[in-house]
Amino acid sequence: MVKLKKYQSRAVIFVLLLLLLNIVSQFVYTRIDFTKEKRFTLNPKTTSILKDASKPILITVFLDGELPAAFKRLQRAAKDLLTDYRAYAGTDIKIVFADPIDGLSAAEQDTAINNLYQVGIEPTNLNIKNDNGFAQKVIFPMAMVSSGDKRFPVRLLQNLNPSGSYEESINHSIQNLEYVFTSAIQKVLTGEHPRIGFTEGNGELSDPELQDAIKSLSDSYEVGRVNLDLIDKNGLDKLNTLVIAKPQKEFTEVQKYKLNYFVMKGGSVVWCIDQVGANLDSLKGAGEQLAFNRKLNLDDMLFMYGARVNYNLVADANCTEIPLAMGGGQGQIQLAPWVYYPLLMPDTASAIVKNIDDVKAEFVSTVDTISVKGISKKIILHTSPFNKVFNAPKLLSLQMVAEQPDPREYASSPKAVAVLLEGNFPSVFLNRPVPAGIIENYGLPPVGKASKMIVIGDGDVFKNQVSSRDGSVFPLGFDRYTEKSYGNKALLLNVADYLCNADNLIALRNKEVKIRLLDKGRLRAEKLQWQLINLIGPLLLLISFAIFQHYYRKHKYAR
Repeated sequence: MVKLKKYQSRAVIFVLLLLLLNIVSQFVYTRIDFTKEKRFTLNPKTTSILKDASKPILITVFLDGELPAAFKRLQRAAKDLLTDYRAYAGTDIKIVFADPIDGLSAAEQDTAINNLYQVGIEPTNLNIKNDNGFAQKVIFPMAMVSSGDKRFPVRLLQNLNPSGSYEESINHSIQNLEYVFTSAIQKVLTGEHPRIGFTEGNGELSDPELQDAIKSLSDSYEVGRVNLDLIDKNGLDKLNTLVIAKPQKEFTEVQKYKLNYFVMKGGSVVWCIDQVGANLDSLKGAGEQLAFNRKLNLDDMLFMYGARVNYNLVADANCTEIPLAMGGGQGQIQLAPWVYYPLLMPDTASAIVKNIDDVKAEFVSTVDTISVKGISKKIILHTSPFNKVFNAPKLLSLQMVAEQPDPREYASSPKAVAVLLEGNFPSVFLNRPVPAGIIENYGLPPVGKASKMIVIGDGDVFKNQVSSRDGSVFPLGFDRYTEKSYGNKALLLNVADYLCNADNLIALRNKEVKIRLLDKGRLRAEKLQWQLINLIGPLLLLISFAIFQHYYRKHKYAR
C-alpha cells in the first residue's frame, strides 16, 4: 500500500508538471535549432518586423490539396515557417491553407483561375505521373498576404530554369521563403512599394532585352522606363533607384544635371556601362571588328562620385562558350570558349553577392575606385586570377576562338569589374552654371543626402537573351546555347533589395538550405546490401534483446 501511494503521488506530480508546462508554453515560445545552416531560425530582421506589427495579418497559402512530393516539401516548409511567424508576431496572424479550385466544375475553375490571376495569383501546370501515364494538374504555388485594405501576392515557387529540375527550384524556393514572406508583410504594413526606373533615350537595352529583369523586379517593386529628357523634378522625387543599362549615346548636360539631382536627394543609381563598343553579332558577320571607345560623357560624374570605368577589355580564361558555324557542308554549329565573355566571380565578403553563382558578362571593362571624402568603396564582382587586359581600340577576330587559352599566359591577379559606393556624394554641378534647358529650380546642395550606387563595367549584365526566331524571351542569367544558368538574376534582385530597402532585408536572401539527398549511384550499386540490412537488422536486434531479457530475468530472480 505504501508503494502504491508512492507511485500515485508521483503520477499526480508528473501530470501537474505536464499541465504547468503546457500553460507556460502558451506564453513562452522557444526552439532549439540543431541544423548546421540554422534553417529553422528566423533572422533578427524578421523577428523585429513581426514584433513591431500592430495590425492583424491574414496569410492565405494556395499550395494545398493533392501535390507531388517536391511541392509537399515546399508546403511543409511554408507551414513550418509561418508557425514561427505567428509565435513571434506582436499581432494576430491568421494562416489559411486552401486549394482554390478544389471541388469546382470545369467552368467554375476557369472563372476562379481568372479571378485569382487578376489579383496576382498565377497557376502552374504540372505533369504528374500515374498508372495511366501522365496527367495534368493545376496548382497555385502562391500566397496572399493582406492587412486591412492592403494585400500583396507572394510567389513561393522561384522561376524554374529551362535546364533545371523541380527539385533544384524547390530547394531554391525554400531558401527564399523567409525573404518573400517578410518582404510582403513589411509592404502590407507600411504600404510602401519602392519605384525603380530603367532609363531610355540614350540607346539603352530595349524592352525585350530587359523584359525578364523588369518582370522579376515587378513582384516586389513598381518598375518602368524613364526618359531623362522628359522626366521632371516631381517624377525624379518619386523614384528610389535608377538603372542605366548599356547606354550607347552621349549624355547631355541637362540629363546629367537631372541624374546629379537624383543622387543629391538620396536616390540610388546602378551604372551598367560599356566604355568599349563591341558586338558579337557584328563580329560573326564580318569575321573581325574594331572595338572602339564610346563617348558617353559620364566620366566626370563617375570620377566625382568615386569610380572610373576604364577604356579596356578583359579577356578571361574562365569564360562561357558561344555558338559558331564550323566547317562542313551542313554548317554545323559548335560551342567554343570566348574569352571576352568572362564569368564574373562574386566577392564573398559582400552581402550583396553572397551565395550567388558566377555572373555571365559580355565585353567587360575594369573598374577603378577614386579617393573621395566621405565615400566608402567595396568590390562586389571581379574576374578570375587568369585574365588579360587589352586597352581599346582593340581588333577582335573570331580566329581567336581556335586558340585555346593557356592558363599560364593568363596568370594574373583578379580585376575589379563592379564596385559599391556608399556615402554623401558631392555635387558634380557645384560652382557650375545651370545647363540651358533646365527650367525648374532643383536647388542642388554641395553634398547630397546619404546614398548608394553600384558601378559595373558591363552593360549586358542584366540583359536576357531573346530568340531571333520567334522573339521569345529567356530567363535572365540563362544561356540558351550552353543551357546553363548563371547568377545574373540573383545579382539584380540583391542589388534592388540593397539599394531600395532602408531595412535592408538582403540578409534573408543569403539564407542557405542544403539538400542532403541519398547517393543514387550507391543506391543502385548497393541496393541488395541495404535491403538485407533493413530486413535482417531489426530482426537480429529484436532477437538479441529477447535473449538479453531472458538471461537478465533468469539472473535477477535466481538470486
